Amino acid sequence: MMIIAPILVGLGYVVLMSLIHEPHRRRFNAIMVAGAGAAYLSGGGLGIWEFAFAAVVTYVAYRGLESWTFIGIAWLLHTGWDVVHHLKGAPIIPFAEHSSFGCAICDPVIAIWCFAGGRSVTEFVRARIGSRSAERSPSLRP
Repeated sequence: MMIIAPILVGLGYVVLMSLIHEPHRRRFNAIMVAGAGAAYLSGGGLGIWEFAFAAVVTYVAYRGLESWTFIGIAWLLHTGWDVVHHLKGAPIIPFAEHSSFGCAICDPVIAIWCFAGGRSVTEFVRARIGSRSAERSPSLRP
């Protein structure tokens, strides 16, 4: 469950973000990953490096305002930072021992979606269902 739950959280994030229309979806995700980059600032255990990491992710997220690729890169940077914190024993949620581990599994799911262009999953599903029902309906030829 320690692996399945974070994957489901990542997929849930993708579905929820799909409800936001472009270009707002891309910009909102850039802001989200910038916030994620600052998540460890309040005692992540790596001192000044927390500020350096937050600055790097903020810059990459800023570039993500116009590029899904940069948003994906920022999520992967955060994944690496999650792994470091998990190994150091300084979880993102202090009372949840394995929270950084879960975050390190969740974040790449989001990154893959970003590298694929952050397309709306809900629109894709609607289009697929619509095309299947159109194939099944009888032709109305005279």
